[in-house]
Amino acid sequence: MPRALDDLIEAFSSLPGIGRKSAARLAFFLLKRPVEDSRDIAQRIINARESLKPCKICGNLTDDAECEICRDRSRDRSLICVVEEPSDVTAIESIGEYRGLYHVLGGALSPLDGIGPDDLNIKSLKKRIDEGLIEIILATDLTTEGEATASYLLSTLSAGDVKITRIARGLPAGGSLEYADKNTLARALENRTKLDR
Repeated sequence: MPRALDDLIEAFSSLPGIGRKSAARLAFFLLKRPVEDSRDIAQRIINARESLKPCKICGNLTDDAECEICRDRSRDRSLICVVEEPSDVTAIESIGEYRGLYHVLGGALSPLDGIGPDDLNIKSLKKRIDEGLIEIILATDLTTEGEATASYLLSTLSAGDVKITRIARGLPAGGSLEYADKNTLARALENRTKLDR
């Protein structure tokens, strides 16, 4: 196999959920397309990497100082849904039923990977508690890391009268929000439970 082709397949296979066979299919597909298509895809990746940054309020991806959700004054500002990644915001927004705000942690606690509380967007979450919140929904993944993160947040947030809930277990254990279907996500949000300190 030519070195350039092998390098391209290796690059695609480094993406999450893409094995070597799928990576090879993608590589061969792109090589059959006009070279302008490859340049266009490459330029879109570069544009996204250069223009997108975390929202200064919630940590979601935006090409402005604040994301569209934080700027939207029709959203319920008494409710914050805490998620691990921007892809989780997209997953929840796709169900069209949640009208509160978000807070993106930028990952989950994972001591084995060297990710501790200081590596996550937690300090700004604590500051947001004083903004008239009624409820914080912990919507971290139902993985070991996601559960540890939710437990840590529950024990460290000095929320006063703010109710802290956890999304219901409509999601499969070990599952990721971005891969859940709309009905499962809607049920999980609707059936969230209050967490005791």
